Amino acid sequence: MAKVAFIGLGNMGGPMVLNLLKAGHDCAVFDLSADAMKAAGDAGATLAGGPGEAARCVDVVVSMLPAGKHVRGVYEGEGGVIENASAGTLLIDCSTIDVASARAVGAAAKAAGLPMVDAPVSGGTAGAAAGTLTFMVGGPEEAFTAAKPFLDIMGGTIVHAGDSGNGQAAKICNNMLLGITMLGTCEAFMLAKRLGLDAQKLFDISSKASGQSWSMTSYCPVPGPVPTTPANRDYQPGFAAAMMLKDLKLAQEAAAQVDAATPLGSAAESLYSLFCNAGNGGMDFSGIIKMIDGDA
Repeated sequence: MAKVAFIGLGNMGGPMVLNLLKAGHDCAVFDLSADAMKAAGDAGATLAGGPGEAARCVDVVVSMLPAGKHVRGVYEGEGGVIENASAGTLLIDCSTIDVASARAVGAAAKAAGLPMVDAPVSGGTAGAAAGTLTFMVGGPEEAFTAAKPFLDIMGGTIVHAGDSGNGQAAKICNNMLLGITMLGTCEAFMLAKRLGLDAQKLFDISSKASGQSWSMTSYCPVPGPVPTTPANRDYQPGFAAAMMLKDLKLAQEAAAQVDAATPLGSAAESLYSLFCNAGNGGMDFSGIIKMIDGDA
């Protein structure tokens, strides 16, 4: 079994480290939240006083942090991971951040003799708890091969997307598409309602026809057709609208950097900004149907 440092014990990181502990790995953890630290300690983790302390004398460092500035601070900052990790320590950042930051941290790690992958996830808190997350991984082939056994414990689908930063690129492209298709699905159900077409009837038709999408068949935004969706529990997340907005902003930032035209992605960002600014950021992202339908 390996010695693992895990930095960032939030809604995703907390369940992920529990799966590593259950698999028998010796985990040292750090988070700014005392409650999160206590929960990990109660599960058997060793509590560290900071990222650098956690990263000393371990085989692997895993992180799950809010944004690029946090990742750069934890890895590149004074007293951080890169400064304290032993040569050859494997670094796995599972945060969803901007591509430029992921590539900068990857380059700094490489210069220090530390193999690194960016491995953002899809699957939400339920997938984190169940160990069924999808990991989109960027980085050198050797680093991906070394990281995969640890990712397999936390996830069900592990895909190597290419060089450093490509895991982040895959994540933001996927989630931009998800945001767009969810909005289209919401508009279709809203129009059906206005036209007097029952939501179940639309689902029965579109889920088997050319309008089919994951947003329709797996995450239907109206109550009824798919009993397991947030729509059936008053839009409790799930995947919060604020997190969708974060990913859409990252997609627009990346598009601007490479001069890519993404008008639908831009429209999706604007609509989710309106939704979140109205106080709905904690609601599931599929709850935007309430705004589209005039209820929020």
